Amino acid sequence: MSTYQTKELKEVYRQRSERGPPAPVSVGETHTVKIEGRGKGGDGIARIQGFVVFVPGANVGDEVKVRIRAVRRRFAIAEVSTE
Repeated sequence: MSTYQTKELKEVYRQRSERGPPAPVSVGETHTVKIEGRGKGGDGIARIQGFVVFVPGANVGDEVKVRIRAVRRRFAIAEVSTE
């Protein structure tokens, strides 16, 4: 592999810290959010510090307590918490 190809691969696979700020949520946390919109799949969309959180089963305008189930680089998935 040439030096050029190695340098190119390093650019493609940058370290996670260089991809932007970390998510402001973690798996297992609970938050109270207001559903602002609806996604293509019908999930409610909320934001925590500008970070998108999908909430299946929530309707626009609902204020619900959610538990974070999964966190991805650009969004999180949560479920409505009954606690």
